[in-house]
This record gives sequence, C-alpha cells and structure tokens, in this order.
Amino acid sequence: MNNRYTPYWHEELARWLYTLLLCLLLPVFWLKFRKWGVNQIDAYHSNFLQRLGFVPVPANRQGYLFHCVSVGEVMAASCVIKKLQKLHPDIPVTITTTTETGSARVNTLFGDSVHHFYLPLDLPFAMNAMLNRLQPQLVVITEVELWPNLIHCCWKKGISAVVINARMTERSASRYAKVSALFEPMMFKLSHVCAQGERDFEHYAKLGIPEDKLTLTNNIKFDQAISDNLSETDFLQLRQNNRPVIVAGSTHDPEEKVLLTAFSTIIETHPNALLAIVPRHPQRFKEVEKLLADSPFEYRLSSEAHHVTDDVQVLLVNEMGKLNHLYQVAKIAFVGGSLADKGGHNALEPAAAAVPILMGPHQYNNSVICDYLRDHGALYLVNNANDISRHCLNWLEHPAQADELGRAGFAVLTKNQGAVDATIACLESAK
Repeated sequence: MNNRYTPYWHEELARWLYTLLLCLLLPVFWLKFRKWGVNQIDAYHSNFLQRLGFVPVPANRQGYLFHCVSVGEVMAASCVIKKLQKLHPDIPVTITTTTETGSARVNTLFGDSVHHFYLPLDLPFAMNAMLNRLQPQLVVITEVELWPNLIHCCWKKGISAVVINARMTERSASRYAKVSALFEPMMFKLSHVCAQGERDFEHYAKLGIPEDKLTLTNNIKFDQAISDNLSETDFLQLRQNNRPVIVAGSTHDPEEKVLLTAFSTIIETHPNALLAIVPRHPQRFKEVEKLLADSPFEYRLSSEAHHVTDDVQVLLVNEMGKLNHLYQVAKIAFVGGSLADKGGHNALEPAAAAVPILMGPHQYNNSVICDYLRDHGALYLVNNANDISRHCLNWLEHPAQADELGRAGFAVLTKNQGAVDATIACLESAK
C-alpha cells in the first residue's frame, strides 16, 4: 500500500470539522431513530457500544472486513463474499451494516460463517477501536459508503481499503466536489475503486482517483441477480392459482397510493388480477396496512396467509426477504423508489425472473442498469397511475408480448455477467 502521501493542513482541518459536525448532529440522529419506532430504538440501544467502536472481537483476526449499508448492499456483496470463502476458507470474514434489516439479511445469508456487527459512527476513536479489535488485512466498502475517518484510519494503519461496485451519481459527484478538501485526499488513501459503470468510472476519475487505482469491473448485481434466481419457489401458492400477479417492489410513499389508483382501473377488465405490495422499509408496514384498510380493496397480509384466496385483491407483504420469491410468480413488476424521488431500486431482480418492468423517472441510483434494460425493451418509464394501468392492461391482454419483454431483460443479465471475477481479481491484488 502506498503511504507516501502527507496530509495538508487544510485536509486535517476539513476532516476535524467534519468530525465536529457529526458530533453536533447526534441529537438529530436520535430524533430520527425515535421516528422509526420502538423496535429500532431498542436495536440502537442494544448495540450502542458497537456504535462507539467496542465491537465483538472475532475468533480469528487478519480477515476481510466488508461494510454493507443495508439489504441491497448485502445482497450485492454476497456473491463476492461467498466466492472468497470458497477461495480462502481459512480467512475469516466480518460484515458490518448500518441498518437492522441489513443485519437480518446477513444472518439469513451467512449465519455463523461470518462475524457481524453494526458499523461504528465515523468518529476517529470509534473507527480506531474497531480496527484495533479486528486487525483486518483488507477493508471492502460496498457501493457508496465513503466515510472519511474510516478511510483515514485504514490508511494510517496500512490497511488496504477498496470500494467495490462503486457508484457515483451526478448528484453525489457534485456534492463531493463542493467539499474537495475533504474528499480528494480520500481518493489517494483508497487502495482501489471498482466502478460499476462507465458513468461511475468517469466521476471517480474526475474527482481525483489515480488511474492505477480505478477499474471498470461493471455491476456485480448482474451476477447476483442470476444467482438469487436459481431456485424457484411458489410464493403462497400463487403460481398454482394462475392469477396475473402485479408486484410493486421496494415501494415508498406515495407510490402505494398511485399503484392502488392504477389497480382500480386494471381490475375493471381483469378482476382476477392481484396486486402485491412490498414496502421498502418495515417501519412502513403499518402505514401501508392502514392505507389498504381505508381503501375499497380486499387485502391480506402475507404474514397471516398460507395461500391467497380468490377474493383477495391486494396482498401486503409485511415480511422481509420475500421480494425475489414474489418476482418469480409475477407477470409484471413495478420497481419502487422511482416515482418517489429515491433514485430507484434494483431492476435486475425482476429482470432475473424474466418479468417486464415499470419504473418512474427517478432512476439515478441505478441509471446504467436501467438504461441497459430500457434500451433492450425490458423496462418502461411511467409517470403516473394512468401510465401504469395502460402498460399493465396492454401486457395482460397480450401475454406473449410481455413474455418477450421479460426474456429481453433476462438476456441483458446473461450478457453482462463477469463482474464478480473482475472484482475478486482487484481485491487479490490490493491485499
């Protein structure tokens, strides 16, 4: 690892001002946790010492430390982690997350085969304490979690830090450019950046990452989506029911309201259609359930159902980890966070199930993926309930066309695989 860099005074000042700001914002974070609900507050309390760096010590040190924010990053990194476990079964793996749902997904995917805890706050003493306890040989950051003090502490200790499946939107690049005194030094302190697309590669290059530390590996979600879809399942026996299922995945407010408006038009000519809604965040399950209770639709909670009866019109999936199972029985998929301005979630999951996809205009988190799918006719843009109902009605009335669009999306995945192997090669050289 290259340690020849000497920090300038303005970099040190910027980093300490950032640290001071983070300390001042702690009351704001606390209020946010209170809004999340009792379960999230309890989870935060029970892991408070971890947030300060007093993390559980693994049985073996000198391993790989992967940081994944939440469910999406855990899923994306899972293919890389599992391959590393096969290549180097004697090297321990630690995974950190920042959310309760991400933690639950780590436990589901890996069980006791990895060490897991919540990432400490990005304060110097907390990050130093964590690294001293783990003594990792490699720190791997997934997608966008560029924490200045974590990266600085790794650099000071001579620990290689690599960003995999690195994403950099126009919005993020603009923000980082405004704090260049803090951000540009981080680029030097990173050992390598594996960019998920050409847009991301170009943004990292413009922000100062040296050419020899930047590789276009493409998006590991192409590999991960195929891997997750290898075993088929009949979620709540919906495949046997032979009903056309429209899945709304990873939804945010007000997307559920828009979808229900569209669905009221769809069932006029397709009364046996079923709308399955999967909110992005579990703390919204009750909110969406109240919305359904006030609607004219017959609805059911997935947690209370062994199968879906014919009278049920809307299924609210109030369980985590079920979305991919639902996509496998879907006829049409809407990917959330795209009508709501959240950047759009992973459209490769329905593409892996060969399902035609609808998304709103906000796709900046996964713009390369969405562009690929849209260019091949697998993804269609919608702006409102009328757009959604129009496309759904067309595909329900012309199922052969819908099947063709779904196959086009699946073909995009198969043509763009290989990012996991490219990423592993970068990690091996960075150690």
